[in-house]
Amino acid sequence: MSGRVRVLVVDDSALMRKLIPIMLERDPEIEVIGTAMDGAFALRKIAEYEPDVITLDLEMPRMDGLETLRTIMRSAPLPVIVFSTHSKEGAYSTFKALALGAIDFVAKPKDAAAGNLESIANQLIEKIKVAKRAGGPKSIPKPEIDVEPRPKKSRRALLPPNRIIAIGISTGGPNALQYLFGQLPADLSASIVVVQHMPEGFTEMFARRLNECCALEIQEARSGDLLQAGRVLICPGNRHIMVRRMPRGELAVLSDGPPVNGHRPSADVLFHSVAQEFGPTSVGILMTGMGEDGAEGLGAIKSAGGMTIAQSEESCVVSGMPRAAILKGYANKIIALDKLGAFIVNNYGVERSNQEKSEYADTAEKSDRNAKQEKSPVTTPRA
Repeated sequence: MSGRVRVLVVDDSALMRKLIPIMLERDPEIEVIGTAMDGAFALRKIAEYEPDVITLDLEMPRMDGLETLRTIMRSAPLPVIVFSTHSKEGAYSTFKALALGAIDFVAKPKDAAAGNLESIANQLIEKIKVAKRAGGPKSIPKPEIDVEPRPKKSRRALLPPNRIIAIGISTGGPNALQYLFGQLPADLSASIVVVQHMPEGFTEMFARRLNECCALEIQEARSGDLLQAGRVLICPGNRHIMVRRMPRGELAVLSDGPPVNGHRPSADVLFHSVAQEFGPTSVGILMTGMGEDGAEGLGAIKSAGGMTIAQSEESCVVSGMPRAAILKGYANKIIALDKLGAFIVNNYGVERSNQEKSEYADTAEKSDRNAKQEKSPVTTPRA
């Protein structure tokens, strides 16, 4: 029996069905055992060939990728890597596919129709290998797939956070974050900054989706955004995010520095800045994901006197990132996903006094007005 990862490629494009196998089989650990032009053919070939991993196009005739994925997860769950287009509709379908049980996704290059897939070759190969090791969908807490948008949120008084919580997360992150943020109240006293490994063009839709179904205020970060209690900032794809103490408040700052640990954004960049700026009032959390990004940064937070948390292995889709920190001795606590929200609320969810609210609201509102009047925001321009 071959020890290689057996892959079924599902795509309605004849060109893609030719090029993807050629690209994958450059790696001696991968064997493409077949291709299918739509979901109906794919289901028959899954039964016949018993693949280890499936790559799945979402936009197909007859039976599209989402319906195919639903059927796979109902009958014989398998690791699925989704191919997604760089569009608003493509991003929405991608997050729905992840909620249905897909392990991860790869964004198609904008010129994929011309056969230019080199930019994603290594990424796809790595994710296929990780998907094989992870196996099928695990019985971990998952958010509801079709969540009704919450009523429009009322504007909260601007309050200083009692803690800065930095989260680093990758494979399995969209579902884990939706589940976690769904457990947190709107009046949380901490501010949360998130590095989710995700391509450029997807984080805005991701933040919007989270904001619609969670009580917290969640948005894609911009340079100069204030860190406020109850606010979550998601780092944009292909940028780094850091935090800074400035005269007008505590801010998020974006940059275009080189990738760190092969990633931009990188959790290590965020964690080191949090440790430097906030020391003992900082909290670092490493969640599900492959690789070691964030481990050294979590160590920096621990050395600065902050709290460090690693998501437990059994509650991760892929446990590489938190495990790396645990093995280095950088995690103060190891907490399962379904217990993490309660820990955050119990430790960092205390409301302030009315006097403190009033004093900060006056200061913060003036700072916010001044920030809007500034001609150039705090940022590092793109190269």
